[in-house]
Amino acid sequence: MLTGARMNGFVPTKDAEEARSFYEGLLGFALVSDNQYVATLRSGEMTIMLQKIDDAVPEHRTILGWEVTNIRDAVSSLSKRGATFERYGWMEQDDLGIWNSPDGKVAWFKDPDGNVISLSEH
Repeated sequence: MLTGARMNGFVPTKDAEEARSFYEGLLGFALVSDNQYVATLRSGEMTIMLQKIDDAVPEHRTILGWEVTNIRDAVSSLSKRGATFERYGWMEQDDLGIWNSPDGKVAWFKDPDGNVISLSEH
């Protein structure tokens, strides 16, 4: 029933201005609208709603993820633009922070609120 409908992602934020700067400036999303409740950003068919919540708590598990064709290039590019990729002591990651999972390669970084975002290559 919903397989043909476009899906939106919702991201909690305490500081919508800082979050907008990150999603627009670093990740390349374009502002669609902004009101007292949400800032709506779009890139192609993808829409992210930044939910303005005074007591927002960051998600410490992956909240958004993108599947890319070349994860090393994507991580390098985002790193040069200011993203800091996470290092987790309980897994083996390469020099860029990429983990070779059983299903492909994954790397994680955080938005300004501390929400975890991933890149993967399968």
